[in-house]
Formats: sequence, C-alpha cells, structure tokens
Amino acid sequence: MIVFATSDKGGTGRSVTSCNLGYRLSSRGKRVAYLDFDFGSPTAGALFELGGYERGVPPERDRAGGAEQGLGLHSYLLGSATAAARINVRDKTDREDMRRIRGRGGQLVLFPGDQGGGEFDRRNEPSVIDRCVRLLHAVDTEFDVSIIDLSAGRSIAMDIVLRATADNALSARTVRWLVFHRWTRQHIYAASSLVHGPHGLLECGVRAEHDRDELLNNIRFVRTAVPRVDRIRGGPAPQAAWLHGQERILNELAGEVRIGASTVLGTIPVEPMLQWREQLILDVDVQREIANSETVVAFDRLADGLLDPRTWRPLH
Repeated sequence: MIVFATSDKGGTGRSVTSCNLGYRLSSRGKRVAYLDFDFGSPTAGALFELGGYERGVPPERDRAGGAEQGLGLHSYLLGSATAAARINVRDKTDREDMRRIRGRGGQLVLFPGDQGGGEFDRRNEPSVIDRCVRLLHAVDTEFDVSIIDLSAGRSIAMDIVLRATADNALSARTVRWLVFHRWTRQHIYAASSLVHGPHGLLECGVRAEHDRDELLNNIRFVRTAVPRVDRIRGGPAPQAAWLHGQERILNELAGEVRIGASTVLGTIPVEPMLQWREQLILDVDVQREIANSETVVAFDRLADGLLDPRTWRPLH
C-alpha cells in the first residue's frame, strides 16, 4: 500500500501524525517505509530523533572530484544519485526507549530528503517522473506500507506523485490519500479546497490521467488537534455552551464543504506532547503519564482504518 500524506496548510500535524502512524504500523510487524517528500522542509529525521539527519541527509564529499554530493531524495529524483539514502529508524534513533524495543515489530525505514535541498520545479521532466515511478514501485514491492509525506499545499511534490501513480507500472497498486487538517474553520475550508477546489487534488489528478471517481474514493481526511468538548469541566457555563455551539457549527461546515464524517479516517485529540515536542509517542510515555492514552488509541484506530478495506468502499 502506498499512502500519500498531504495538507493545504502547514502546522496541521501532518508529519508528526504520519510518523506516529508509521511507528504504530511497524509495531504490529508491518514493514514500513517513510519517504520525506516535503522538499522545502525535509525534517522527518527530527521527528524520528535521528541525530545528524534532523534536516535531511548531509552532503558527502566525492573523493574523486572533491564536490559535495547529496544522497537524499532530492538528489535521487533530480538524477545526481543512483539510489536514495535509507535509515533504519529503530537502529539509528537517539531515543533510548525506542532502541530498547527495536527487536519487537517490523521494519521502520526513513528515506530522507537532502539537507538544504529545497523545493524544485522539475515536475514536467519525464526523467523525474520516471525516477519517482521506479522508487515508488521498489518501496511498494519491498514494504507492506509506504508513507510519502508531501509538502503542504498544491505542491510540486503532489504533481510529481500524481503523474507517477498514473503510470502503468503503478496503476494497479493500492494507493491511498490522507488529507490532514486542524479542527478550525480556516483549516476546514483549506482542506476542502485542496481536494475539491481549482488546481486541487482531483483537478490535478484528472489532468494526470487519473479517473476522478476512483481518486476521490481513495481520499480520506484526518482531523488533528481536536479538543474533547464533551470533557470540558470547571469553566464558566457560557464558555462551555459557546464551545459546544462551535463544535456543532464546525461539523455542519465540514459536511457542507464535502469533508464530513463519512470522509474522515481518523481524529487525533489535542496532545501536549505533540504540541510542545513533535515526536513519536511510545507506550512507555503513557505508562509514565506524560502522554495521554487516548492519543495512542487514536493512532491505533487510524492504523486500523487505513488497513481495513471496508474503510475504502466507494463513498457514493
């Protein structure tokens, strides 16, 4: 399964939720690849706490020519590296608690971008699309789940992977799209526009020769940083009433702009550990009472929904 993670705005929790999703899947024995296609900010290494890779793969000096050579996804897609770097997260992480349990579960492998690689507009070059096709085909063959974290918005990365997945080599593969958004009016409008709006995912997908209905049926939304309004205690009664009213308004708005409950794969609650230190939440964090158990439950439900074929039945 190839899973693309995208969002229309930054700060949605897309990357930290996707990293935790990958970790939870690997904890179940799944072989998981995580590809950092956030070309403008390749920082998945920081989320996995991989020392030296917090901003992507640092360049290596070519012994023959003396030039610095990148080995990350930027270099691979642009043709200056024959293979993309890969890092075994469980073995290389600086997080001691994770290294202690590295023998339990399946693989979790990061394919990082290049340090300082930045965005690039080469989406129309057949060679870039071809290298992306080969990469996605290879990881889908080797791994059970491949999560590709895309740059926010109507990005170059989105265009590249839409063209790549329309290729005959990938057209028969299982491809899912997760669109992340916070539970606010602004983010609801933005997420809906990213999928349904001009130059959005559906329009660009059709232009790349995808079937619109098939693509739509493989898109689900993930709501992040959602407060538990039902647990509000101790505040002023007018404030509680206002919050409940806003919750109702947001649900109505989401339905109106076609990202209502039937399209939602998962909901991640507000979690201090994710807000203040973006990282993996391990079971030991819950045991130490520094993370909330309901957040781990939410990640597990997200993983369940992703793997369950019933989740992906046609919406219409």
